[in-house]
Amino acid sequence: MAIIINLDVMMAKRKVGLTELAKEVDITLANLSILKNNKAKAVRLSTLDAICKALQCQPGDILEYVETDDEEEPE
Repeated sequence: MAIIINLDVMMAKRKVGLTELAKEVDITLANLSILKNNKAKAVRLSTLDAICKALQCQPGDILEYVETDDEEEPE
């Protein structure tokens, strides 16, 4: 997938642990872990809003687009 979730990087910069952020954002540890480990297929805007508020950052600090060559081009 071309969208990378850099939540782990932002959490490290802000020195916030998984449990602390999960409580502040009101999300389960399992779901936050999925986001943190870049395994998520989708993220709700309300969740992204809460994470950005808790970490005092912008969505672009967490989400990154990286062009990949593994997707087939339409003919």
